[in-house]
Amino acid sequence: MFLNRSVSQPHHNFGTISPASPNYVGLVQFLVHPFLESPETLSVDCEISQTLNRVWVRIAFESTDKGKVLGRGGRNIQAIRTVIAAAAAAAGQSVYLDVYGSTTPEREGMSFDEETEERSPPPTRREPRGNDGPKPIVKPRVR
Repeated sequence: MFLNRSVSQPHHNFGTISPASPNYVGLVQFLVHPFLESPETLSVDCEISQTLNRVWVRIAFESTDKGKVLGRGGRNIQAIRTVIAAAAAAAGQSVYLDVYGSTTPEREGMSFDEETEERSPPPTRREPRGNDGPKPIVKPRVR
């Protein structure tokens, strides 16, 4: 039953899926822009393989915004991947999102994983404490 009797059928059609591919570039820009201090630095590249039904989306932005886009524990980037994966699944495709570093000439084409591997020193191993070192003295608290 419809409240407006002039419309015999609803305008929406939930069951059909359009055969066209979603606008991945626009979707990723919409999702990533709020996290960026300077949104004009965002670069989105999309490659669609019709034969494999796969989509590769590559994004790059200033490395100063890396923490905001990735989020604590990678929550933000995982949420972005989930949203674009849902859009791809609706179109019968699978999607892969790659995050690259800033577009400065010396780091061009380098992903954030490669960038952090290059900068971070190897972890140092703690030496086990021997019996010869001084032990801390613990005094009970008196109230």
